[in-house]
Amino acid sequence: MSAVTDTPARTVAPLPHGGLTQSVRDSLVVAKRNLIRMMRIPEMIIFGLIQPIMFVVLFSYVFGGSISVGGSLSSELYREFLMAGIFAQTVTFATAGAGAGIADDMHKGLIDRFRSLPMARGAVLTGRTLADLVQTALTIVVLALVALLVGWRVHEGIPKMLGGFALLLLLGYAFSWIGALIGLSVRTPEAATSGGLIWLFPLTFVSNAFVPSDNMPSVLRHIAEWNPFSATVQAGRELFGNLPQGYPVPDAWPMQHPVLASILWSVVIIVVFRTLAVRKYRSAAV
Repeated sequence: MSAVTDTPARTVAPLPHGGLTQSVRDSLVVAKRNLIRMMRIPEMIIFGLIQPIMFVVLFSYVFGGSISVGGSLSSELYREFLMAGIFAQTVTFATAGAGAGIADDMHKGLIDRFRSLPMARGAVLTGRTLADLVQTALTIVVLALVALLVGWRVHEGIPKMLGGFALLLLLGYAFSWIGALIGLSVRTPEAATSGGLIWLFPLTFVSNAFVPSDNMPSVLRHIAEWNPFSATVQAGRELFGNLPQGYPVPDAWPMQHPVLASILWSVVIIVVFRTLAVRKYRSAAV
């Protein structure tokens, strides 16, 4: 008489199916999870608002009237000139938070759990970046209200104003993929925060965000004029109507066509860094 030995079947997560529809659905589920987490930790949003508000107030009242814009030292003109740069800096600095969040999920093993589920491979990162985009949009709304209080105004109508904010959010979303790649490449959230900020400071300050680029040394001027950050800042100023009379627009192509340049730069960054981040996610050790 032979004995039959029952071997427990190994549970393997089924492969995801459904193509693009499945990927979108999974991404939205992950985004919802991250938004709920943000709502339960309101200090994440509050502290994220404090820094840009401080930049608005300090730059407006400390540097306003000391920097020539369009041949004038008017503090009012400088405030309007400044705001597109502050908006752009705010959306790009969110990169550090995106990287730290993903690094924290990696550190806690949450990413490993996601990788064992039957879901689209890029959905975890896409959902995270979408949630960060929502938080960035909320920050921009609050920041715009503060800017109105210190004297910033829009002179080109609501449609162009919305277009300017759309370009800023597109840039922020593009940079969040850089943050995602950094978060997957380091071992701790602290390292992700440092790695996410160390390259942002030269990127944002070697630009036209806070001072006109025509006063920079030749090499720095060319870097600033072809900086993707500068293209979005220049596009925002045009769409908000914040370019002062007599302000010399540089001859560089991105400065002559800032809206198109901003879109192209953002799309290229998304394509390149999303590809690299998803590849890194797939190859991460379980």
